[in-house]
Amino acid sequence: MHKLFDLSGKTALITGSSRGLGFAYAQGLASAGASVVLNGTHHETLQTAIETLTSQGYHATGYVFDVANETQIIDVFKQMDQAGVTIDIVVNNAGIQHRQPMVELELKDWQRVLDVHLTGTFLVSREAAKRMIKRQSGGKFINICSLTSEQARPTVAPYTAAKGGVKMLTKSMSAEWAQYHIQANAIGPGYILTDMNEALINDHAFDTWVKNSNPTKRWGKTEELIGTAIFLAAPASDYINGQVIYVDGGWLAVL
Repeated sequence: MHKLFDLSGKTALITGSSRGLGFAYAQGLASAGASVVLNGTHHETLQTAIETLTSQGYHATGYVFDVANETQIIDVFKQMDQAGVTIDIVVNNAGIQHRQPMVELELKDWQRVLDVHLTGTFLVSREAAKRMIKRQSGGKFINICSLTSEQARPTVAPYTAAKGGVKMLTKSMSAEWAQYHIQANAIGPGYILTDMNEALINDHAFDTWVKNSNPTKRWGKTEELIGTAIFLAAPASDYINGQVIYVDGGWLAVL
């Protein structure tokens, strides 16, 4: 592997990584040489993911915590400190969706989506950055944005607001932490074949809309996000900061 893309000796924390895109990011970074720290909210699912990566020859551990719970996050970082685990790369992937017209949307549902996507990204990044700055070791943050960081669709207002916020939080992280050789960038996936999108994939009208509105005329594949994640985690991106790379098949490029 070319040294520009070699993650050997680095440790990456990937939130929401017990399945789906988060697991794919973890697997991809591990394949580039990183030790990976997985996260989820269910012990059994998390343990299965860890065992899968371990069986493939990768070094994987994990912690159960809710990214929207500040106390849990602080506790986990203290546990990692005590265990000698130093985080070099953070992928803020944990996310949820809540589909409902805004006029019917309850505050608790709005708040939960923002807490997981936006506040969770802030909390995890804050704790990791404190330690990177103290160690003077540099670091990489990869936040997960969305097409809705740029454009809106009906019934997903909390998600759209949160992902727009993640885009600007990424820029703020860059503005404050670049001086410490820390890069903060984001990936904006397009419409990807994942469990989270299963209902949309099985909706004939929506499936047709995705294919007709995208220059590639298809959904994206999970593995098509991995190269961007490795690039943003690796030395190859050391002078890239505060950017969002949209992996969307050209969806945002057309009207």
